[in-house]
Amino acid sequence: MSNQPYEGRREAYDPYQQAQQHQSQEPQQQADWPQHTQQWEGRTWETQAQAPVQEADTSYPPPQGYQSFGEPQGYGGVAGAALPPEAPAQPWNPAHAPAADGPGDPSRPGGTPRDGGTPPESETDVAYGPATVTGQSRITDAQRARAEGRSPIIEPGIQPAALTALLALLLSGTAAIGEYALVVPLVLLQAVTAAGWFRLNGMWPARQGIALAFLGAVTADVALLAAGRENAPAAILGTLGVWVLLTLVLQLRSHADPDTRMYGLMATVVSAALAIIAAGHLAAEPDAVTVGAAAVAAAILARALPLPTAASVVVALLAATGAGIAVGGMTDLGTQGAFLGLGAGVCALIGHRVASYDYPSRFVHFTAGVALPLAAAAPAVYLLGRALG
Repeated sequence: MSNQPYEGRREAYDPYQQAQQHQSQEPQQQADWPQHTQQWEGRTWETQAQAPVQEADTSYPPPQGYQSFGEPQGYGGVAGAALPPEAPAQPWNPAHAPAADGPGDPSRPGGTPRDGGTPPESETDVAYGPATVTGQSRITDAQRARAEGRSPIIEPGIQPAALTALLALLLSGTAAIGEYALVVPLVLLQAVTAAGWFRLNGMWPARQGIALAFLGAVTADVALLAAGRENAPAAILGTLGVWVLLTLVLQLRSHADPDTRMYGLMATVVSAALAIIAAGHLAAEPDAVTVGAAAVAAAILARALPLPTAASVVVALLAATGAGIAVGGMTDLGTQGAFLGLGAGVCALIGHRVASYDYPSRFVHFTAGVALPLAAAAPAVYLLGRALG
């Protein structure tokens, strides 16, 4: 049997012959038809059988200054050049690099978080590892402490405690002189309280919020001086109510999103409330202020001693009670100053604990850490002073 039909069939379907005919017809088609170039993006079915296209490497290059295995590399210069003294000598190790502080919060009314002022301690000397395609986990010191089972609390320390004791002694001494002398350290306490609360919440510089809270505190002081100690509750609560309403109206006029406005509203109201409540030192009896401020100074100094937390709290309360007895013996309170000193010491430790929350910055320690113990003790000084007097 002849094989010619099969050979003719093979010639009819010869791919090389078809390709040559196609190439010979292209010049004629190009002369007869206008050219329309079409570019394909991506792969089609027909390209699957072809050799795969070399894709671009999407990974980030290693940081300059590190040397690859078997290939010397200069520090940002010619290959093989020597590294300068300031270049890192070893590759970055994520297990030993310090972590950054908290992530940036969204802008808030009254101030933007961490956009000025002194950065927190945990935000200084921060080292990040090289970038990666999949992303690198960056957690705060507080998150790392919680994950390791440690407390994310850093207490202010001895220097803020010394400033608190100094301010407390100023309040104690000027209270024995007169109410107008007491206004001077009280206004300083209220200003530091307003600034410290905003910074404690990560809102800085919060100029409008701090000014609004401080203005409310000064208004409460003026109302107390005008109305007298017998009308102190009405003056303090009235000023606080007016300032809450004023803050609410100002926040409603803000163009920020609802969550941000709510956060700014709460921060401003609490800051104003703490600064206004600190006026309780001006409303209290002079002997009560003398004893209570001295007790706060003793409690905070004892709390700053390098002792375990439980032992430090016990020692601080004993110191506050002892100071109440000692200073109370110099006034008409006598031994009843022990109760006043104990109550003021408890409130001072609460304020101290609040100022230690969640790895605060050094600026927080020297504002909120100084002022919150005295501001928190003002209601106890006023109420216990009237009860014991």
